Amino acid sequence: MLKVERGSYYAWLNRTPSCRELANELLDKKIVSLFEMHKHRYGVRRITDELHSQGETCGKNRVACRMKKLGLQAKAKKKFKVTTDSEHALPIASNLLNRDFSATAPNQKWVGDISYVHTGEGWLYLAGIIDLSSRSVIG
Repeated sequence: MLKVERGSYYAWLNRTPSCRELANELLDKKIVSLFEMHKHRYGVRRITDELHSQGETCGKNRVACRMKKLGLQAKAKKKFKVTTDSEHALPIASNLLNRDFSATAPNQKWVGDISYVHTGEGWLYLAGIIDLSSRSVIG
């Protein structure tokens, strides 16, 4: 069907890997090692520089091709974003409990908190209210 001689197929099947294939396998191991050592943050340029510092002779384009074949892509570091604004002119709620978390009867003191949970679909916001007397969740 492909018009390839049977002998050629078996010769291809049993041939030994070339020097370049062996060198690529060795380079792939070094690239994967460096990539994982640096927590998937190093890209082509940095990995090439690391390889050069280890005495490996390879170009940026070769490392890029090998990383593409291995399916390695660096994660970009996210920029720090400030979410708290302490310098505002809005009124601040007074501290009614004054760190006294004891309660003698139900429904005297309630406390609440907010938490964030990262899911596959994005951030999920979780808020809870607890009665300090029974330590049970109100809502």
